[in-house]
Amino acid sequence: MSYLIDTHVLLWWLADDPQLGEGARECIRTGAVWVSTAAVWEIVIKKRIGKLEAPDDIDRQIQEQDFYVLDIKLPHVMALRSLPDHHSDPFDRIQIAQAATEDLAFITKDKRIRRYEGIDILTA
Repeated sequence: MSYLIDTHVLLWWLADDPQLGEGARECIRTGAVWVSTAAVWEIVIKKRIGKLEAPDDIDRQIQEQDFYVLDIKLPHVMALRSLPDHHSDPFDRIQIAQAATEDLAFITKDKRIRRYEGIDILTA
């Protein structure tokens, strides 16, 4: 199966954080894992302003994990037009649109994301 992982899931995986559940760990270990450029963008911005602890070499670590990078494409942005306003965070919204557009299961701990229909959501 193929998965898109939320920003916090990426950071938890890289840090071997116990907040990441065993079911999500198994999916990440055995599936094809995608990381959105939006997640990296969010990490870089929040790290720079001091709101987040994250590795400086996030790009290298993603590559070392053999994760695929999902760039933001026009169809992803256009999917935002029909995405309900269950979530206001632009980084989460584009990742939700990407998961829906690319038919990827989305791994997250964010309960608000469960309100979106038509997306396979897995609990981190």
